[in-house]
Amino acid sequence: MSLLRLRNVRLLLIATVTLMLYGCSGEDPAPTSSSGFAGLAEDVDGFEHARPNQPLIFPQEHAAHPDYRIEWWYLTANLKDAAGESLGLQWTLFRQALMPPSERPAPTPWAADQLWMAHMAISHGKRHQVAERFGRSHSQAQLSTPQNNQAGVVASPFHAWLDDWQLKENEEVASTDFNHLTLTAYSDEGESRFGYRLELTAEGPLVLHGEEGFSQKAANGQGSMYYSQPFWRINGDVTLNGETKTVSGRGWLDREWSSQLLDARQSGWDWFSIHLDDGHKLMAFQLRGAGDGSGGSADIERGADYRSGTWITPQGDATPLATDDITLTPLESSVVAGRDIPTRWRLEIPSVGIDINIEAPHANRWMTTSVPYWEGEVVVNDRTSGDSLGVGYLEMTGY
Repeated sequence: MSLLRLRNVRLLLIATVTLMLYGCSGEDPAPTSSSGFAGLAEDVDGFEHARPNQPLIFPQEHAAHPDYRIEWWYLTANLKDAAGESLGLQWTLFRQALMPPSERPAPTPWAADQLWMAHMAISHGKRHQVAERFGRSHSQAQLSTPQNNQAGVVASPFHAWLDDWQLKENEEVASTDFNHLTLTAYSDEGESRFGYRLELTAEGPLVLHGEEGFSQKAANGQGSMYYSQPFWRINGDVTLNGETKTVSGRGWLDREWSSQLLDARQSGWDWFSIHLDDGHKLMAFQLRGAGDGSGGSADIERGADYRSGTWITPQGDATPLATDDITLTPLESSVVAGRDIPTRWRLEIPSVGIDINIEAPHANRWMTTSVPYWEGEVVVNDRTSGDSLGVGYLEMTGY
């Protein structure tokens, strides 16, 4: 075996671990070191870096950014079937560059400088079904097509895929404006088969987070390029437990790319996407600093904590929310996969009149993927009256 192939095998093993962008490692908490949570604070030379005053240009930004180290296309959805029963849905495509652009090999059938991972999940009552897949590709543009690569993303017409899991422009709609997409993903066979085919229609504009798309993640300036489409109207079919149901509801798609995302002291994060019944949307997250990487409150280094968010009107106008605007307080925890996971929160944003409780109706939303994390649907209630205000999704890592 040549030295180049040996190096690529080693890089493949390393990247398979660090590609798990939203998790913690194995049975033990993710370590905090100079590389930070899951390696996302690693100082990497030769890659492009997210920074302020970097205009986002569409539709190009919908495609992959192979000169950045990490990237994802992340869809969550709150749905109901014809009987009014709630379902939750997740589909995520992750990309990681194996090496900086200057070190990449020439494209050949065996050369791969990008690794890909996809997650899918369906939640219905106590049932939570999860699957994942892995793929590889070369970054060179002329190979970035489904015919030539196992996985990839192109901008126009939009197409994101890993094998036959795909999110793409709806071929029945004469449009390439990222407003009409079809999502298809199935796993297993026979009675164990589960998955979905869904039609997504955007009912509002794209939303840029942070400073015109640059989302700071730490006081020292680390961050990502980050935008969302929080206005998806979703219709389609979901198959679970040997039964196919017609569903409809609301979806939220996040897009982020970076090369050095976090502060080295940050041990994990809590991320919320909320659809309020009055038409407003809310994204909020906090990154937790912890001395030993446990994510526990006893050893939090407050200097590494960081919060941010975006308040979105029904028309799509976005107001950035700073660290001091947001207070997140865990109210109740559940034991999930041997970990204490906060499944009930209080969120306060006085500047926009928000004081709400956010609760997971079902705690068992543990993603049993190669590197696990918690991801599930939540309900939103008024803190004082208890009145229902909306639904959303919550992601938690590093516990």
